[in-house]
Amino acid sequence: MSLPVILRPEARREYDDAFDFYESRRAGLGPRFAVRVNEVLTRIGKTPRMHALVRGDVRKAVVTKFPFCVYYRELADRVEVISVFHTSRDPADWQDRADEDG
Repeated sequence: MSLPVILRPEARREYDDAFDFYESRRAGLGPRFAVRVNEVLTRIGKTPRMHALVRGDVRKAVVTKFPFCVYYRELADRVEVISVFHTSRDPADWQDRADEDG
């Protein structure tokens, strides 16, 4: 049984911004990014413990073909996505969010 995967508002903004960025660079690239991220979201909903813990109870899943990772935590009734994170950014951005809750 899969858990619902919920993106926090900050993670949704990151996802939307990245989609828009890629689509503005080349038509069709935004949807390709979305497919790759959605593959990760589906996988973590089905098997949230398959990825390594990286900070407290936060896990990291790598998005293939794009320089992004999904940082998330498994809760009793859902998977909460903390960040859809570009790997060139300062990790403190997602870590601060995780530390606020963890």
